[in-house]
Amino acid sequence: QLMTSTAILIPARYNSTRFPGKPLAMLDSIPMIKRVYDACTASKIPTYVLTDNMSIYNLFGPRRCWIEEEQIASYANGTERCAGAVTKWDELKQYDQFINVQGDMPDVTLQMIERCIEWLQYYPVSTVFTDMPEEMQNDPNSVKMVKAGDQALWFGRGMTGYGEWHLGIYGYRRDALNLYPSLEITQEETIEQLEQLRWLKSGWQIGCSSVYFKGVEINSPEDLDVWHKQNCQ
Repeated sequence: QLMTSTAILIPARYNSTRFPGKPLAMLDSIPMIKRVYDACTASKIPTYVLTDNMSIYNLFGPRRCWIEEEQIASYANGTERCAGAVTKWDELKQYDQFINVQGDMPDVTLQMIERCIEWLQYYPVSTVFTDMPEEMQNDPNSVKMVKAGDQALWFGRGMTGYGEWHLGIYGYRRDALNLYPSLEITQEETIEQLEQLRWLKSGWQIGCSSVYFKGVEINSPEDLDVWHKQNCQ
């Protein structure tokens, strides 16, 4: 029953502040957003792309992609875009929970998706983490997570020397996602540029599960080279 009511959403904003045009960056001659989509559809869970850009929309078409141009709605982050799509797009009315896979996770795995779904049995919001290599501890592009048991306590970019490596995938129950845009945007979220802090600052609990991950998150143009080194030898 759990599987039938779940959809995967991939927010793909074209003008990322740190890396404009990122979803269409080429990874071994395939646009990154297409790689993320293909990795998600391999899970056999219905997968949808949410974008503000016609070139991205044209890759997937009207059944699999929802477009809302920037001038109509400006979303502060991917979770807000997911919340917008879930309320406005009839295609998503049939699902009662959602997995948000960030569009810069071409190496997303089935285990990551399944763990987020599994943890939604216990928490309204879920996510995953893995062991953080030492060199990433000092990198402000990498997101660190502090946890207690299977609950996330805090996320930050600036923490150094400790924390798990937080991976860009979330699960939400529908009611939690619907409420997200009405929660207060706090200073911490603005400074860290981390959307999940809005949940924590509003007193919501986020469940977290450990996964195996040796892939690359594409945060900057330099990461494209890292990905090619790992995947194209």
